[in-house]
Amino acid sequence: MTYAAAEDRYDRIPYRRTGRSGLKLPAVSLGLWHNFGDDRPLDTQRAILRRAFDLGVTHFDLANNYGPPYGSAELNFGHIFREDFASYRDELVISTKAGYDMWPGPYGEWGSRKYMLSSLDQSLKRMGLDYVDIFYSHRFDPETPLEETMGALDQAVRSGKALYAGISSYSPERTAEAAGILRDMGTPLLIHQPSYSMLNRWIEDDLLDTLEDEGVGCIAFSPLAQGMLTDKYLNGIPAGSRASLDRSLSGDMLSDEVLGHIRRLNGLAASRGQSLAQMALAWALRDQRVTSVLIGASSVAQLEDSLASVDNLAFSDEELQAIDKDAVDSGINIWAASSEH
Repeated sequence: MTYAAAEDRYDRIPYRRTGRSGLKLPAVSLGLWHNFGDDRPLDTQRAILRRAFDLGVTHFDLANNYGPPYGSAELNFGHIFREDFASYRDELVISTKAGYDMWPGPYGEWGSRKYMLSSLDQSLKRMGLDYVDIFYSHRFDPETPLEETMGALDQAVRSGKALYAGISSYSPERTAEAAGILRDMGTPLLIHQPSYSMLNRWIEDDLLDTLEDEGVGCIAFSPLAQGMLTDKYLNGIPAGSRASLDRSLSGDMLSDEVLGHIRRLNGLAASRGQSLAQMALAWALRDQRVTSVLIGASSVAQLEDSLASVDNLAFSDEELQAIDKDAVDSGINIWAASSEH
């Protein structure tokens, strides 16, 4: 059946301005890091993407190596896009990234102009797009001059293959430097994509202040701490979960101490009439400098549960103080190496 988007799709979710740019993003965006590779049925992926757009999610976030296998998330998204979303292209913000390993040899990862621009061409071909809305440097490359990596982003924008430039997992110092380089080139830095959650609060020290000073937006990935801030692990590690498969979340991260924090946070969420995941997303959005949070979804039901977080975004001072007692760093920032340079 031909897909027709819900007519009330823009009545469901708030939109926030990205830094000092003209672009607004939905408070909750959909990331295709997991669940959109060849290991998941295409019909399930299609149902999630359709429902997301029907509920006002206009931003779909990808990267070159999302899968498995690498590239398959972009291929699958491209297939669904052509069949369902092509007529809605101007209502969508589609992003991709390059920085992590993608193909063999010295030109298949990091931040060289060679890799960045070759990767973008490949991503556009896989998705069947003329351009992406945001092209990111996925991680800082300590061995490539930042001017070269930012120059590649500038060229991507000037060539019309991307509308905006972004970075991910950069330190506050490198973020300011990158923003300055791009500003001098005439291509402002639009957005930074850092990891951020109640169990991984590193961006609060300096990065959010830097982004505010530079007029750069912030979109938080892994706001549910790789699934830890859901009801999935309240009673242990279930079979088939990320922790059981050691996919971006190892079982040793779920110590008794961490589980104690999670269970108490779950109790606070219940007192607010929310699931733990809903409260975690709302909490990450409590600071207006956070433009959007990126969620994953393995089912329509999970997607709908996460998006219901926008129904209650307000916190009292007492609630925030109570949350702070258990919203503590839990050693789960597996991307820290990129932001330590």
